[in-house]
Amino acid sequence: MDFDSVIPQLGGFGCYQKRLAAAVCLPNLLLAFSFFSDVFLSRTPSHHCRPDPQLLPLALRNLSGSLPLNYSLPLRSGSEPFPASWSRCRLYRYPLTVGTSRPLPNGTVSCTRGWQFQPRDGLDNNIVSQWNLVCKNYWKVPLEQVSHKISWSVGYLALGSVADRLGRRNTFILSLILSIIQHIGVSISVDFLMFVLFHMFSGLASAGLFLSIYIARLEMCDPPHRLMITVIAGSFTVAGEMLLPGLVKLCRDWRILQTVVTGPFILLLIYWCIPALFPESPRWLLATRQILKCKHIMRDIAASNGVNVDDELYTSNNVFNEIDFLFGEFTESRIYSFCDMATTKVIWKNILILGFTTFIGSGIQHCFSQTLTGYSSNFYLSYFVAVAAEGVALLFLYFTVNRCGRRGILLLSTIITGMSSLLLLALSQYLHQILQLALSILGLFSAYVVVTLSNFFASEVIPTVVRGAGLGLVMATSCIGKATSPIMDLHNKHGFFLLHVVFASFAVLSVLCIMLLPESKRKPLPESLKDGENQRRPPMCLSRNKDRAPLLRSYQHRCYNPENYSKLVTATKKILVHHIHFESQDLVNESVIDEIRDSTS
Repeated sequence: MDFDSVIPQLGGFGCYQKRLAAAVCLPNLLLAFSFFSDVFLSRTPSHHCRPDPQLLPLALRNLSGSLPLNYSLPLRSGSEPFPASWSRCRLYRYPLTVGTSRPLPNGTVSCTRGWQFQPRDGLDNNIVSQWNLVCKNYWKVPLEQVSHKISWSVGYLALGSVADRLGRRNTFILSLILSIIQHIGVSISVDFLMFVLFHMFSGLASAGLFLSIYIARLEMCDPPHRLMITVIAGSFTVAGEMLLPGLVKLCRDWRILQTVVTGPFILLLIYWCIPALFPESPRWLLATRQILKCKHIMRDIAASNGVNVDDELYTSNNVFNEIDFLFGEFTESRIYSFCDMATTKVIWKNILILGFTTFIGSGIQHCFSQTLTGYSSNFYLSYFVAVAAEGVALLFLYFTVNRCGRRGILLLSTIITGMSSLLLLALSQYLHQILQLALSILGLFSAYVVVTLSNFFASEVIPTVVRGAGLGLVMATSCIGKATSPIMDLHNKHGFFLLHVVFASFAVLSVLCIMLLPESKRKPLPESLKDGENQRRPPMCLSRNKDRAPLLRSYQHRCYNPENYSKLVTATKKILVHHIHFESQDLVNESVIDEIRDSTS
């Protein structure tokens, strides 16, 4: 049974759906704090070695102020836009006695008394300055970043399957409890290893949170409102990224920041206490044949929307009678898992193609961000430009996807991403710096479009019974693409050019793959594996005037509006009631006239 055909009979997109949309959009703000705070927690501040008087000659050991730094630290040459600076990991070593002339060092050594950190952007104290993760220990920072992003991938894969087995609400509650425990563990970490382990598990739990609310939000909407609610939820994520630097400025210490981020997650436990704020998805219950629970939630939806589903003119049209007719009184539930997709072809094809495009869009963002970093050494400039590009991408999707289709916009954005990348690779030595910056921002914008639309597209073409596992796989590839950035940092960005070439080639290759996808614009969500397998790729060019008389003017079909449909049903019922009432009166009048005629005759 198609749940999209049931929504209009429950009042369309009414008060219930709007309240639920508002409730499940708020966690996106908190998840943005959790995910992107890693940028500030592991950002390496400016630093240099502490001067060691034992390495200076006897005549210079009593110097004060900045003079010990001038004699102790080697000077590194700089280039635009990065000025010259002191060495971060080396100290000069002098002989004990020197002549009357200016003393000259006889070599350099590693830092012997630790480092002095000079944070300019972000936190005054983070994990790098807490545990001295610089110089010979620098590799621990990108390792932590890679492990955090990989943990999100594992969370998408594991908890996506759990969402198909236990339901969207139960997965949300489970992930929320685990996330609170792990966030508290991160804030009280006493060493780097403890921090990495708790941070990994917090990413895993946060992935389950994001995936469960994404699916629940989508499955509650009818076709015309799916994109709008997804864009609104994405705007909450962008708002969280915008507010995060201000939160960092207020906290100044990484433990305080982690505590502030954890606090609102505890408030989300109210969703557990009040099921109406986050009910189980009735679409998933109906698809898995859990009829009693589904009927209970559907009655709540109808009551909140002001619809009495039992007050029907014809009881045969009652939605619950239709469900009983299709499924019977006693129906055994059927839970699907990842293994049930083993024999499918179309579903796997769609998942692999959209996972490939998501991987490309996430991975190539780092390539464009490097150009922004090279343009200016200001961290906040590149940060806010990237966030602004993500916000503009959401607006672009809102105004184009429902008009031009998912496949067409995904194809266009992938072409723009690939072309921007190829132009930067081939002509970076000949282009003006402003043009390089413009191409980087354009590529960053189109890459965000590719990632956001691929996730949304995947959620529409993957059937309800396996949507958690399928969409989790697509989102997991996105995090793997994000992990390529810290992997490059492990090698001091050696091989960055080759990585850029690989992603640009993948972007060109994905253009051919996108043409194999179906179109899901204004179509109901597939519920069963059979529905997912019946999706077919439409032709690229459609003739709108096919099989129509050439002299007749063709009108475009209006978008489906469930509110107008529900109003039409109500008006039709009133007309039928009045019509039956008038017919009964006419029959009474005719019988009275016949009796009068008989009496007079």
